[in-house]
This record gives sequence, C-alpha cells and structure tokens, in this order.
Amino acid sequence: MQKRYLIIGLIIIFFICSAGCSSSPPSQPPPTPTPGVVMVSEYESRMVTVSPSEMALQLSDMNSDYIIKDRSVVIPQEVDRFTRDIGWQEGYFVHFYRIDKDKDDRTIVRQSINIFPLENINEVFKTEKEDMKSRANVSSTFYEIPFPMVGDTTIAFRENNASDPYESVVYTVLFTKKNVFEKIIMTGSTTDYEALKVITQRAAEKIR
Repeated sequence: MQKRYLIIGLIIIFFICSAGCSSSPPSQPPPTPTPGVVMVSEYESRMVTVSPSEMALQLSDMNSDYIIKDRSVVIPQEVDRFTRDIGWQEGYFVHFYRIDKDKDDRTIVRQSINIFPLENINEVFKTEKEDMKSRANVSSTFYEIPFPMVGDTTIAFRENNASDPYESVVYTVLFTKKNVFEKIIMTGSTTDYEALKVITQRAAEKIR
C-alpha cells in the first residue's frame, strides 16, 4: 500500500513540475522613465535648438579692431526662389568691418546663417558648392583651397582680384551643421587665412 501511495505522489510531483516549466514567465512592465529625463529621437537631436541670432558671431569672437557694420534677420524677400522652394525657414547675418585709414587698409567679414529642413540640408550644400566650383572652373583666379572640417560638411575657396587696385582677396567658406547652412566671407586689402579658420570654428561651435 505504501508503495502505491509513493508512486501516486511521484506522479503528482511530476505533473506539478511540468506545469511550472511550461508556463511563460510573467511579463515585465515597461521601464519607467527617469524623472527629468526627456527621450529625444535621433532626428530631433540633429535639429538646432537656438535661434539664428544666438548663432551669430559676436565682437568678442573677432580681433579688437573690428566693429559691427550691420546685423539683422533675413526676410523672405531677400531669399531667392530656389532657396525658398527647398524649404528655407529663417536666417540671420552679421557684417564686421575693420579699417586703418592711415594705411588705407580694410577687412570685411560677413557671416550668413540659414535654417532648412534637416532632410534638405545636404541638397543646399551641394547646390552652393557646385555653384562655387563652376566659378572656379572658368576663372584663373578662383580656387578651391584646403580647409579644416567644421560641422558636418565644409568647403572653402579663394579668389584673387588682380584688377582691383587694392589687390583684394576673397575667402569664402561654406559649411553645414545639423540643419544649419552657413557662409562666411572674408575680403579686403588685408585678409588672414589662419584667422578665418579660427572664426569659422567659433561659428560652428555656436550651433547647438
């Protein structure tokens, strides 16, 4: 009799263990977000979070002998049709000027900042780059030059104007970062490639 009860007990234990192994583990609740932490998508992380005016170079970013000649928002009437069609949203520019009247010497630095949809920013850069390169292909005084990478894409050009009595040089840097396209121009009777690199890097750091 005891043997019979022992066999029945073993059978019951077997079925209990089998049921426990085959059952699915309880579902885990979704993780609770940490208070104060905002989940940001990859797309959103590549969008600029400050206004164009906050990304503009300041006098403190320039040598002490520069003044601000002009700075303002860009209005739609100042933007060409292609730029509007490709999604231009807003823009800003600042114009710095340095002059030494005794030496009849001058330097101009102009920064333009424009915001586009993120999905169009590469097309904007490509179009502007090809436009500049087309000028380089037909001019013996217009060259693409090496320039440090700032932001996501960068290209730079130099134009020597031999017909200008001041023999002015024009440097043009194009670059993008996030959904911002910038153009920085330095020109005048005195220009400085090394100073331009520093200014451009400072401009890129303001895009956040």
